[in-house]
Amino acid sequence: MENSIIKVVNLSHRYSVQWAIKDINLDIKKNGIYGLLGANGAGKSTIMNIMCGVLKQTGGDVYIRGISMLNDPINAKRFLGFLPQKPPVLSELTVEEYLNYAANLRLMDSNDIDDAVTEVMEKVGIGHFRRRLIGNLSGGYQQRVGIAQAIIHKPALVVLDEPTNGLDPNQILEVRNLIREIAEERTVVLSTHILQEVQALCDHIWMINHGDVVFSGSIVDFDNYIIPESLLVTMIGAPSIDELKNIAGVVEVTELGNYRYKVKFESAQEATERIVEMSVAKGWRLTEIIQEKNSLEAIFTELSNKNNL
Repeated sequence: MENSIIKVVNLSHRYSVQWAIKDINLDIKKNGIYGLLGANGAGKSTIMNIMCGVLKQTGGDVYIRGISMLNDPINAKRFLGFLPQKPPVLSELTVEEYLNYAANLRLMDSNDIDDAVTEVMEKVGIGHFRRRLIGNLSGGYQQRVGIAQAIIHKPALVVLDEPTNGLDPNQILEVRNLIREIAEERTVVLSTHILQEVQALCDHIWMINHGDVVFSGSIVDFDNYIIPESLLVTMIGAPSIDELKNIAGVVEVTELGNYRYKVKFESAQEATERIVEMSVAKGWRLTEIIQEKNSLEAIFTELSNKNNL
């Protein structure tokens, strides 16, 4: 457990009679970006709030650098930075005042605070706003201030709950780049219900559905979870759809327009070989044949339905 940056063991929590999460187990041993993916209400925020000591769990424990969050929360939190879904900023303070306040909350040495505040403002790109009231900043810059308070003490682990929620497309790209920079030096765990977010950022994901982990693996593993069952074929001199359907291994053919066809198959290898052979023999002028890649949305739906069975 000492080798783990964070280890979640049999974590469960119940609100009244309803279990929000049940027997969650996670283990992170190296830096990178790790995603908790799930629909709203899946249990992501509950897991994060317990991980960060905001909520006391019904059962199980969380260990940060081997320190129990349940039994020794003060020391465990020294290694932790947390940005909740709504940034915990104080609108009546300037950026500099607020980060000084956050540094003191982190029990940082008073001699180090001024340098730490300056460094973190430059890190997240808000140095030019140091004397601006937080309430007068845009949502994107308030999010940057929230991230700054989470990393000012240089924690080993940074936990971000829906970090791009409510931001416009440009702000989302800026925050994603910032998260990548942070992950070069420390471990980042983020939650999101946005599939494109994990695809753009995460090295490893856990999908949460109704309080259970229904998938754990890399984004490549996630993307390949469902074996594709169709080919995308482009043929300038294509035959009739009925003739394509009669090819061995082909189950169904759909015309997509612009000489493109979607071909469902029983065996990818057999269908591909026969289409290539027939194209050469009959002059169909095959220009492209690729195995269709499943959308993240399709995989998400498949995993969710699997868990509901």
